[in-house]
Amino acid sequence: MCGITGIITGKKSSLGPKKIGMIVKKLLIASQSRGMEATGIALMIPDRIDVLKQSLPARKFTISQQYQELFGNISQNDKPIAIIGHTRLATDGDNTPENNQPIIKNGIIGVHNGIIVNDDVLWKKHRDLHQKFQVDTEVLLSIIKKYLNENLDLPRAIKKVFGEIEGSVSTALLFDNLGAMILATNNGSLYYCHDKLHQIFVFASERRILLNLKLNLCGRIEQVLPNTAYIVDINSCTKYRIHLDKKIVLKIKPTILRHPRRIVDYTRPLHNQPKIIQYVPDHQTLKKIDKTLEKIKKLRRCTRCILPETMPYIEFDDKGVCNYCRGYISQNGKIGQKELSKILKPHHDKNHPDCLLTFSGGRDSSYGLHFLKKELGLNPLAYTYDWGMVTDLGRRNQARMVGSLGVEQIWVSADIPLKRTNIRKNVLAWLKKPDLGTVPLFMAGDKQYFYYANKIAKANKIKNIIICLNPLEKTDFKYGFCNIKPDKDIYYRLSAIDKAKLAGYYGKQYVANPAFINSSLIDSISAFVSYYFIPHDYISLYEYIKWDENKINKTLLGKYNWETATDTKNTWRIGDGTASFYNFIYLMLAGFTENDTFRSNQIREGAISRQEALRLAERDNTPRYDSIKWYCKTIGIDFGPMIDRIIESPKLY
Repeated sequence: MCGITGIITGKKSSLGPKKIGMIVKKLLIASQSRGMEATGIALMIPDRIDVLKQSLPARKFTISQQYQELFGNISQNDKPIAIIGHTRLATDGDNTPENNQPIIKNGIIGVHNGIIVNDDVLWKKHRDLHQKFQVDTEVLLSIIKKYLNENLDLPRAIKKVFGEIEGSVSTALLFDNLGAMILATNNGSLYYCHDKLHQIFVFASERRILLNLKLNLCGRIEQVLPNTAYIVDINSCTKYRIHLDKKIVLKIKPTILRHPRRIVDYTRPLHNQPKIIQYVPDHQTLKKIDKTLEKIKKLRRCTRCILPETMPYIEFDDKGVCNYCRGYISQNGKIGQKELSKILKPHHDKNHPDCLLTFSGGRDSSYGLHFLKKELGLNPLAYTYDWGMVTDLGRRNQARMVGSLGVEQIWVSADIPLKRTNIRKNVLAWLKKPDLGTVPLFMAGDKQYFYYANKIAKANKIKNIIICLNPLEKTDFKYGFCNIKPDKDIYYRLSAIDKAKLAGYYGKQYVANPAFINSSLIDSISAFVSYYFIPHDYISLYEYIKWDENKINKTLLGKYNWETATDTKNTWRIGDGTASFYNFIYLMLAGFTENDTFRSNQIREGAISRQEALRLAERDNTPRYDSIKWYCKTIGIDFGPMIDRIIESPKLY
């Protein structure tokens, strides 16, 4: 989720300060794709540790005056040197100096990639510890220091802490009074290169970051395997391995300094974060919404499924059955698991990722990761594209999965502030002239994940890319709102002509509503190209194995303590920050949402009855105000006026 990186040069290393500064700059910039919201480093020399962190992406951070001064203060005699760096994708805690990394706590300086999902539980368990910040990394440092103070040696302290943690942790730690660095991970999202001859040890969150460094080191790039830690002696640049999941404990006592190093924090805030005023629906607004919901209940619906008369291009026969039911062809597990095994098993490699899973952290991809690892015994690499609308809940569930399964996760972070600005501009433009066909413009920023999936697979020499699309989650009605008629009932297959029609439809909307012509336009065009023209003929998991909602929920909730949302009992799209907002629009203006099309497909599959589908759709269509407020706060728009504008917009009924 974030990027961690760093370098150690031992007492006899020939690398000078200028060369070290250049290497660190390259490492940080290469790690920027994992997080752009803040960057920081901790630089250890014999007598002190200098810390600098700023709310800037790495490219800007590394050309700042403070960064240049930090390395200008190092002399040729300052040996050994240890540096840890961090590029942040903010998860826990606001983007403020105290929450940005490296975190300084009780003489430990640490950087952390991942999420500790049980940090609240750990603070309650260790009531003698004092929490100062909002970031989960703090609890890791606090407990380690506690165990060291209780006279546990460093290997045992690290092992004990990792035994208490739930979630994903890849971390690098420096100590004010020890001549050692800790490098540890429970999911393997960490790589290093150790040049024993020249006393150089360099590490990063991904293999490609070290490959791009192009250093002529006498050592190969290796992965820090899941549930493994290294203690690296800074003087000699010697490493010692600790198995975090085994009883055997390495007996090593790093050098304890007689006088602890000074920790100098040069961090200062650059600007204040804007405050967004939030509103809740007032009584009058809630009354209008309730009246709208009562009207929706009176819509004519298919007598077999629950699709309403407002569904694009719907037709009912003399028995009241819709054309979507009559033309339904199941794709759920149609091909079979044997065929999947035939494709994937020949590429199995326990020492190297053998498939790439596009991992949103939703229930379908989470179960997919479990299935590939536990049921098929494969060694998947999880890939996530964060465009700014993955919720903290979604990120925590991702951490649970990769941490429990020991799966490396490559995280590609977009320029999130820019993405959110683009979303805000498109939402404000839409509110000026509401149109159901242009709602997908709010989600245009996520489509580049196809581009990065192909790029990561190629870089890691992986042949098979797996996507976990649920075949029952057909949302092709969105094309219908753009006046594109389905070629074959429920399945919209966009031909070249239909793609041209879609482009033409959006072109007309841009002319009719010039507010859409803003800085998001390039991103929207890129999304169109990524989705419709970049090859993504991936293996669709649920065409090979049957998608079973009860089985998936039972597995995730029972085996992985998967977290659910507080404002819905559904487990679908709870990690997607946009879904509650756009489904509210579809409900208010069209009288149905994605839930109606999904439950209708469950009826056709024989999974639930029509009566059950009606009950579940009504439950799941209840507006998720907490999630909508999060969406408004995140993109910077006022909740109340936005809700009022939507419910007053023209409707299809």
